[in-house]
Amino acid sequence: MTQGILVGVTVVFVAVTLIQYWSNPSWWIRGWDFPKLQIGALLLVLLLIQLVLLDFSNHWNLLLPPATLGCLAYQWWWIRPYTPLVHCEADWADPNDDGPRIRILSSNVLTPNRHADRLIALVRQYRPDVLVTLESDQWWEDQLQVLSDDYPFSIRCPLDNLYGMHVFSRLPLENQRLSYLVQDSIPSMHARLRVNDELGVRMHFLHPAPPSPTENDESTERDVELLIVGRSVKQTDEPVIITGDLNDVAWSPTTRLFRKISGLLDPRIGRGMFNTFHAQHRLLRWPLDHFFHSAHFRVVRIKRLTDIGSDHFPMFIELQYDRRHASEQHSLDTHADDRARMQNKVAQEPASKDDVPHP
Repeated sequence: MTQGILVGVTVVFVAVTLIQYWSNPSWWIRGWDFPKLQIGALLLVLLLIQLVLLDFSNHWNLLLPPATLGCLAYQWWWIRPYTPLVHCEADWADPNDDGPRIRILSSNVLTPNRHADRLIALVRQYRPDVLVTLESDQWWEDQLQVLSDDYPFSIRCPLDNLYGMHVFSRLPLENQRLSYLVQDSIPSMHARLRVNDELGVRMHFLHPAPPSPTENDESTERDVELLIVGRSVKQTDEPVIITGDLNDVAWSPTTRLFRKISGLLDPRIGRGMFNTFHAQHRLLRWPLDHFFHSAHFRVVRIKRLTDIGSDHFPMFIELQYDRRHASEQHSLDTHADDRARMQNKVAQEPASKDDVPHP
């Protein structure tokens, strides 16, 4: 009985792992990109149980531990970059450098959440230069109005469909654009952050819809939005920062392709996973809220902040502009098959990099 159960469980995990190789965008396939950490932990437990309970006099049972180990290695390959076991992709800033610094706080507030005071307290504590809120409706806009003296520059799009978005800034936001890149109900925001007379930073704030049975049956719309923005910023040598709730995990094939196409750095590489969702379920968390930046910046600090009553934790990052050492930082290399995958994916929606504003 025990042997049969272990065989059945192993077959299930092998199937779950193999299905992730399939590039089909259906939600029930792409959804397996998210819980790689949890699947890896379960595989490790399964491997230990196999080694203790299996009867290896049955030669067929000898196949089970290697199969489980292979699945575990696959999951580990994806999540390992988000551990301290690898070198940081974005270097730490030099504390003696006096280059301009930018602080950003990004928070998916959850529209029905009524704890705006918690977010406001974090803003008072961390004093970001830019505050980004996702899922913010008119109620949230009204509550955050108390910040207007400190954050006189803003882009506002209050919506009741869970895709409202607001950007509040201490610094001027030039060439502001509110766009609907792929879906008519899903906004994105774009602006140039004027840090000083010499430095303007191209900023893109995104919140594409996830693949799910209640929203998009496929990940295509999300993937296309990420890729056309990534392709757009690849063609500039200006400093760039992209942030938001991308509804994709840091270790998914789509985010990895986005990093290749954009050439941007992921400050979590070598530092940690910074799992932001789900805030109320400790064992079911993964990194959905992201910062990506060009090699012009080094990391002063990056932190997941405390619970504000949302299903997401807020994220905070402080970056230092350091163009002198930009050539020392490198993103993933792009190959011909990556470009082909990107082109095939983008061709599935009537959107292109030319639709992305160039603030």
